[in-house]
Amino acid sequence: MADRLTQLQDCINQQAEHFCNSIGILQQFAQPSKFPNFDRNGSQTPQQQTQDDYVQLFTTLIARCAKDIDTLIESLPSEENSIELQLASLHQLEVENQEAAAQLDAVVRSGQQLLEKIQEALSDIAQAQLDMQHLTKTTSGSRE
Repeated sequence: MADRLTQLQDCINQQAEHFCNSIGILQQFAQPSKFPNFDRNGSQTPQQQTQDDYVQLFTTLIARCAKDIDTLIESLPSEENSIELQLASLHQLEVENQEAAAQLDAVVRSGQQLLEKIQEALSDIAQAQLDMQHLTKTTSGSRE
């Protein structure tokens, strides 16, 4: 859910940026208005840029961003279902946790049995080496 909220916040920030940029373009290319009883000589006319392109660009960007915001808001879980969904999710996680614990217990028991077998084998090897050393000492002592 945090990812959706972050996406929603980013999208809202992007929408604010689009609004801000579109207002800047309006201010930059707006035609001056004449006020009655106010005469100003030497008024400058701003550059006649392709205003239609800017209008089309910003309307597309703002509309697309608004659709993205609507989609993100609709994808957020509702409050009524959130408690039920959380309980169901917690129950599912608890079941999975119990299954994993049972598997871990079985692996640990298997590992302990294998460890006991290895220790027995090492004990047998050590005893065989001691017996061999004892035999070599007794046979070399009887030859002398």
